[in-house]
Amino acid sequence: MKYDIADLSLAPEGKKRILWADNDMPVLASIRRRFAKSKPLKGKNVSACLHITAETANLARTLKAGGANVVLCASNPLSTQNDVAASLVKDFKIPVFAICRENRSTYYKHINAAIDNEPVVTFDDGADLVNELHTRRTKDAHRIVVSMEETTTGVIRLRALANVGKLKFPVIAVNDAASKHLFDNRYGTGQSTVDGIIRATDFLMAGTKVVAAGYGWCGRGFAMRARGMGAIVIVTEVDAIKAIEAAMDGFEVMPMAQAAKVGGLFVTLTGNKNVIRTEHFRAMKDRAVVANSGHFNVEIDIPALKKMSKKINRNVRNYVDEYILKNNKRIYLLAEGRLVNLAAAEGHPASVMDMSFATQALEAEYVIKRQSNLAVAVHDVPIEIEQQVCQLKLKSMSIGIDKLTPEQVEYLASSGEGT
Repeated sequence: MKYDIADLSLAPEGKKRILWADNDMPVLASIRRRFAKSKPLKGKNVSACLHITAETANLARTLKAGGANVVLCASNPLSTQNDVAASLVKDFKIPVFAICRENRSTYYKHINAAIDNEPVVTFDDGADLVNELHTRRTKDAHRIVVSMEETTTGVIRLRALANVGKLKFPVIAVNDAASKHLFDNRYGTGQSTVDGIIRATDFLMAGTKVVAAGYGWCGRGFAMRARGMGAIVIVTEVDAIKAIEAAMDGFEVMPMAQAAKVGGLFVTLTGNKNVIRTEHFRAMKDRAVVANSGHFNVEIDIPALKKMSKKINRNVRNYVDEYILKNNKRIYLLAEGRLVNLAAAEGHPASVMDMSFATQALEAEYVIKRQSNLAVAVHDVPIEIEQQVCQLKLKSMSIGIDKLTPEQVEYLASSGEGT
């Protein structure tokens, strides 16, 4: 079995981490038990470009239980848990090509190793693997039956491809599933972003002016958690509807140029580029902290920050780089501008990833059964899969809900009754 990881001897710790996460992923575990019997993915080659974490490991175990030949690579150079990668290789016989802090060349070498698996199904987090299939590995694109995309940034990239008629195979926008963005993005990103910032800085949220750039589901989640810890939260937005929502949710809303003058901690969660740039760095106070929890580090204009700085002190604390500007003002950049919740912490809690990865596993089964009917486009997750995942999650939480009576079903389907 070919693989490329940091250290196979880390496997015992990785296995502990994987099994600990599995305790909090009952929905995925129930799917894995069924997959082990029915083998819906038998003989299918599957390549996944995801964050190599304990939660991802349990998705890979589920796909393998379903009969798939699974290969994993990282979707971010800083997010790989090296002990988890080692355990996947040693204990679960799943090839992994991922090393924490790998350079760009190695990162893409690993993505190409995943493509060498000749997958018919791919899983992506940010669309780097799919992008490779649309640029340098186009001859391999014909095999792909479907690709799953689980992050906002990736869906944006893929819809852009589809809009200009260049998408080469069907894609499922897992990120757009209500069972994903309502919970994973809001509650997962909200908690794990705060966790990463605090681990990196030992920062006190209470009384601090925190600027959340973006009020999508990730921004909502982070703003909510920061306020819950006593922070004074400011939201910046470009969307008038989201800005009004943030204001009515009780947050201060202002342009970044204004927020830059008063904020102490800045976090980007937009999926766009250069959200914090030269004029904003120039306006910030001494010792401002800047972090990103959007998928790519382009949300922060790091080249501009480097150009403005007379000195850069790397790793003044784990995952903290100090940029000293020419006027001696200091700006602290966390996790090299990459996902702070995965680089400086452990990513989303397992219980919320349980739903996201259960959705992906069920969607893979669904598509394999219906592959001939899938058009080359970006598709939503069918509502029946979302309902199934949420019902299983409620059951695992010992929560019951009501059912519509026959009379109510008839009423909702009719137009005859009025006042």
